[in-house]
Amino acid sequence: MRNTSILTGSSHPELAALVCKKLGTPLAATTSKKFSNKETSDVFIIQSGSTQMNDNIIEMCIMIQAARIGSAKRITAVLPYFPYCKQSKRKGRTSITAKLVANMLAVAGVDHIITMDLHASQMQGFFQRPVDNLYAEPVIAKWIIQNIPEWKNGVVVSKNAGGAKRVTSLADALRLDFALIHKDRSRSGPQGHNRPYSGMPKSLHGAEADAEKERAETEATDLIASISSLTDAGVNGDTKNAAVSIVADTAGEQSTITLVGDVKGKTVFLTDDIIDGCQSFLDAAEHLMKKCGADKVYIIATHGVLSGDSVEKIQACDSVHRLVVTNSFPIPREKMDKCRKLVTIDISTTLSEAIRRTHNGESVSYLFNNAE
Repeated sequence: MRNTSILTGSSHPELAALVCKKLGTPLAATTSKKFSNKETSDVFIIQSGSTQMNDNIIEMCIMIQAARIGSAKRITAVLPYFPYCKQSKRKGRTSITAKLVANMLAVAGVDHIITMDLHASQMQGFFQRPVDNLYAEPVIAKWIIQNIPEWKNGVVVSKNAGGAKRVTSLADALRLDFALIHKDRSRSGPQGHNRPYSGMPKSLHGAEADAEKERAETEATDLIASISSLTDAGVNGDTKNAAVSIVADTAGEQSTITLVGDVKGKTVFLTDDIIDGCQSFLDAAEHLMKKCGADKVYIIATHGVLSGDSVEKIQACDSVHRLVVTNSFPIPREKMDKCRKLVTIDISTTLSEAIRRTHNGESVSYLFNNAE
C-alpha cells in the first residue's frame, strides 16, 4: 500500500508481523521512523492488550501522539483485544475503565479505531472517533468446518444467559442448534441472604432468631435433597438427561447449573468472547459431559487471556477435548507448552484486510460475515 506506515507496540509483535506479511508492507521501525512534513502518511498502529495492560495503553498513546506531531494524515489504532473491555459498566463506585481508555485514545489524537469482538456491543458508544468492531465468528466458523469432521452433529452452547446472542449468531452461521446453561446461586431465604432490599424485616434476636435459622436450614436441606435426587435419577429415570449440577463459586457459595437444550450424543461448542479464569467453563464442560451425555466439548473463545493456572486446569480436565482461541491476545510460549489441547486460530488475515479496505476507502462490512 502506498503512503502507508504500519507500526507496532511491544504487546504483540508476532501478530503485527503476520499482518504486514499479508499486506506486503514492511513494518516501520518505531525507534527511528520520521514522518514527512507533508500530510501523506496513513498510519496504522497495531497494539493489542496483553499481560502488561497498563504499559500497552500508555505506549499506544505515546505512539499516537508522536504520529500526530509528525503530521500524519490519518492515524488508525488497531487493537485486536481492547484493554479493560470487561469493565464496561459501573458496579458500585467503580470506574468505567473501558470508557476511560477510549477517552485517552481520543485525547492522544487517534482518528479511527479497529478492534475485534468487544465484550459488550454498546461499548461502541464510548468512542469519540469512528470505530469498526470486527467479528471473529466467520474465522471460527470456517475453522470448525475445516477441522472438525463431526461438526454437523454439533450444538453451540453458551455458559451463561448473557452470551445467548453471541451463541445464536454462531449457530445460525453453522446452521446448528443452540443451547444455554443457566446458573442460579443458592438462596437461604425468600429474598436471598446476599441480596437485601429496603423492605427486609428487622434482625431477629433470641429464640426467634434460632427458629428462623432452623427453618432456613431445613428448607436448604430439602432443596439440596430434591436436586440430588434429580441428579442421581435424571428425568424419568434416565441418568443422561439429568440436567442439574451443584457447583461452588469463587465466594464458596453453592450454585446450581441447568442446561436448557439437548446435547445428548452431540459435539458441543462451548462459546464465549473471552476466556480469562476457566472455572465456569470447566463446570459447564463437566455438566455437559457427565450429566447431559455430550460426546465432546470444545471450548471456543476469541480472546484467550488465560490468567493464572487456567491452562493447567484445562489440560487436566477430562471433559474438555480442545481449547480453541484466536491470536488476538498474546499467549506466552510456556503456557502453550503446558496445554496440548490449546489450538490457536490466526486472525491476521481479517485484520490485514480491514487495514487495506480502510486505507483504500472501502467498506469493511464484508468482513462481518465473511472470513478472508
